Amino acid sequence: MSDATGPVLTVVIGENPPDRLDKALARDVPEEAALSRSRLAKLLAEGAVTRAGAVVTDAKAKVVEGEVFEIALGPAEAVETRPEAIPLNVIWEDDDLIVIDKPAGMVVHPAPGSPAGTLVNALLHHCGETLSGIGGERRPGIVHRIDKDTTGLLVVAKSDRAHHGLAKQFEKHSVTRRYLALVHGVPDAADPRLHGVKGTNFEAGGILKITTQLARHKTDRQRQAVLFHGGRHAVTRVRVLDRFGTPPSVALVECWLETGRTHQIRVHMAHVGHGLVGDQTYGGRRKPAAKALGQGAAEAVIAFPRQALHAATLGFDHPVTGERLEFESPLPEDFAGLIAVLDDNSRNSD
Repeated sequence: MSDATGPVLTVVIGENPPDRLDKALARDVPEEAALSRSRLAKLLAEGAVTRAGAVVTDAKAKVVEGEVFEIALGPAEAVETRPEAIPLNVIWEDDDLIVIDKPAGMVVHPAPGSPAGTLVNALLHHCGETLSGIGGERRPGIVHRIDKDTTGLLVVAKSDRAHHGLAKQFEKHSVTRRYLALVHGVPDAADPRLHGVKGTNFEAGGILKITTQLARHKTDRQRQAVLFHGGRHAVTRVRVLDRFGTPPSVALVECWLETGRTHQIRVHMAHVGHGLVGDQTYGGRRKPAAKALGQGAAEAVIAFPRQALHAATLGFDHPVTGERLEFESPLPEDFAGLIAVLDDNSRNSD
């Protein structure tokens, strides 16, 4: 909701909360709010956090599951991010939102190490002043993100009413998001190993369901880790679309998200032993067997320079008109080319 001075964010403390308020808020604040830990600490110190109407400023305060905190974000602040004339593949645009098909290599939001050349820089140039404030800063309304080297669809709010409406849909998991990925091995229901992996089960039609908690890795801040206590609830479903090699050693899978956590598909697929092709962070440097795929295909898999992950489908209710919108993005050239190589070698080996 919003008040006269800016939006107010409601945060409900989840199960097994950390032992202090600042850590609990950092864990349980919706990712769509884009609040950094430093921003949360500042808001706490400023008296912007309340519990049952009483201001709480002690970052070390104890919390319990189910407690409700409200954070007054205040008016949007100006940021230094500059507009840049970067081409965008715009799939849909109106006064309230814009849908982009993002290429590989583009960071969504400026961060240390990537201060420019991001989607936000491009949107500032493309949209000018017609942008939503988010996270207490005036910048394009990024309500969800995809990784730098992941390609495909994402929606951005251009108005505050669109931002709030989209954020609610992401929070309620009513947004349709389907990804295509190439993974090592085949996540098949016939594989007895998978049935022994904690957090996994198979649903009708051989669909693999992965249910865990996810949180930032204890020692590597750039990675996420699977947990079963604490962290954020995360659910991914996986269906095998095609398999390559004799015996099959690479699979094309469709993944759809019930939740949308940072690196969720990449972490979950690695957890079940089927890391993404090209994923140096989670997939390791796994080398497929040349005997199974053929020398050319095996070399192409090893050489693929990024995680083979594409946000292919995006569907949501327009936050202003209520119209259901569905978008599809074709595979990018590098991804499609790798599948063609795998497919050719599979046919030749039959």
